[in-house]
Amino acid sequence: MSNETVFVKILDKEYQVACPREERQALVESAQLLDERMKAIRGTGAVIGLERIAVMAALNLSHELLQSKNAAVNAGGSANQSDLLRLNEKLDRTLAKLG
Repeated sequence: MSNETVFVKILDKEYQVACPREERQALVESAQLLDERMKAIRGTGAVIGLERIAVMAALNLSHELLQSKNAAVNAGGSANQSDLLRLNEKLDRTLAKLG
């Protein structure tokens, strides 16, 4: 497994990250998702400062991940599509309320 350098852009800043070649696409997609979430939080104007925006985005994504895992466990190991859509809508409403 050889690492390669990947450049990702988050909130208009470029970051250089080393990752295994086979994980490159996942890293790029993760960075895009984080960028979208951070821009949405910044757009509300309720959170000021890059560090605070990053923490809020991390908390929101962590919460979403835990809820998905819990839904998967409660569904016998696999979350269904409607649960994931409901969760995504709930997160969107929460982010919109920040503004």
